[in-house]
Amino acid sequence: MLAKLNSSVPGLYLPRLYLPKLYPSRLYLVVFILVVQGGCVSTTGSIDAYSSEQLARFSSSEVNQTISTNGDPYLKFPDRTDPRLRVPEAAVCGVKVLQENPLRYSLASYSSVAEASISGADVTHFSSCGTCSTLKDLAVYLRLPNLTVPVRRCAALSLIKPLAMQCLKNIGFSNACAETWYFNAKHTRKNCAAVCLKSWLAGEPFNNKAGDLNACLTCDEEYSGPVFKFSAGRTRRNSGITSAIQRGAEEQSNLQHNY
Repeated sequence: MLAKLNSSVPGLYLPRLYLPKLYPSRLYLVVFILVVQGGCVSTTGSIDAYSSEQLARFSSSEVNQTISTNGDPYLKFPDRTDPRLRVPEAAVCGVKVLQENPLRYSLASYSSVAEASISGADVTHFSSCGTCSTLKDLAVYLRLPNLTVPVRRCAALSLIKPLAMQCLKNIGFSNACAETWYFNAKHTRKNCAAVCLKSWLAGEPFNNKAGDLNACLTCDEEYSGPVFKFSAGRTRRNSGITSAIQRGAEEQSNLQHNY
């Protein structure tokens, strides 16, 4: 639908945006909190030792196939316990280098590390390949151990997809990976908005003293995690990358990325 912007300017129209039913002052406060809590994009390097040259090589690399989301995965899998979301435990995503300089490569899913090795592929993460399996996205994960803060800032814009997408691509994500993060943010906002707002206002750290995730991250993990992991393919944990969120040793893979 279209809504007339100003009767004094004939023919000038803008799309009508459907926002939550909040008083304007409260709406502005919520948006302000979300954006400010997001802060600036951290450029602190990952504790995993990769040189700026390696990261630049990954960022500028070209994957030899088209990768897309094919729509909102949360609409395809409304039930987060759907058995189709379960990837075989031994599955891996492998990289085959086709050209060294500039780096060009292909991605493929394999049933095991052994199968990938026999095929001449290097394992880039455990689980099947997905929308975030590219080396461009790997570079983002290696460069930013704290992705929660910059992604949260982009999530504050999730009511307007073009703005949220541009924000996510500015972090460095490929288009398909950025869209997967956008759908994740949208779904988490739908299911965890109150919990997360309370968590952010309280200034909760990512992990409590016992090492458990805070309430917001727990909600996101429960409601959005299964579909995100299936769709994205790559996560920091299954790529062997240490993040600002503490995880148990049993959750962390051991991988090196030398392509």
